[in-house]
Amino acid sequence: MADARWIYDLTIFLYAASVLFYFNDFLLSNRKANHIAFGLLAVVWLLQTAFFVSQMAVKAYFPVLTLFETLFFYSWVLVTVSMVINYLFRIDLLIFFTNVIGFVVLVLSMFFPETTPLAQMKAVVSELLFIHITIAILSYAAFSLSLIFSVMFLLQHNLLKRKRWNPLLRRLPSLDRLEMFSHRMNMIGVPLLLIAMILGMIWAYLVLGNDFWLDAKVWMSILVLGAYMLLLYQRLADKVQGRRLAVWNLAAFSILLLNVLSTELSKFHQWL
Repeated sequence: MADARWIYDLTIFLYAASVLFYFNDFLLSNRKANHIAFGLLAVVWLLQTAFFVSQMAVKAYFPVLTLFETLFFYSWVLVTVSMVINYLFRIDLLIFFTNVIGFVVLVLSMFFPETTPLAQMKAVVSELLFIHITIAILSYAAFSLSLIFSVMFLLQHNLLKRKRWNPLLRRLPSLDRLEMFSHRMNMIGVPLLLIAMILGMIWAYLVLGNDFWLDAKVWMSILVLGAYMLLLYQRLADKVQGRRLAVWNLAAFSILLLNVLSTELSKFHQWL
């Protein structure tokens, strides 16, 4: 892994530069800075992919087991999805907000070890676990994008309410589109999270038996799923719309963050 470490370090440096150029574009509507930022982000994606492939080559498992690997993969997913959505819909601010999160996640991965003791690793390796973690990360990515669309909705709603007709307002999609995109991301995230939870519970039952129900993270995950399912119901039943729906989405994501932090309270997630 030492031979590939330079790729990881270079990725963080270029990612920081990309986010700074996007921030310049965000403040000044600088199209040249936007193009440079996107070019750097494309290089970041290539470097992240190369590092991820190098991990798979030297390890005997799909590298999403340790907290370092999980955070790195989550950041890679955010970069990938943001670039795809930006290519399809040309929403510049989406790629900026998404990659602020992606960069923070990648920096956080620096503070965790890349590997765990071999005996401990063998105890948790299973196909169920790989699939559970991967699908959970994909659901988190969908919820992250939904959050960003809601933040953009609230930003535009505030600008319109205050009658601030600035260049930033012109670059935002309509309120209807932002609400639609946010809803669709939640529609993707909820079934993915449900599948991940089912697979995780099956794995936990095989390892711990019925005792897994006593784990705090199990109940936090159920709370997260319930919050997003309630959000979808409110949207589909037209009981909550517009700004209130966006605020509800921010509240649901806050519960998701608490769920991630509850890993420290979990008995069988400590291997991360």
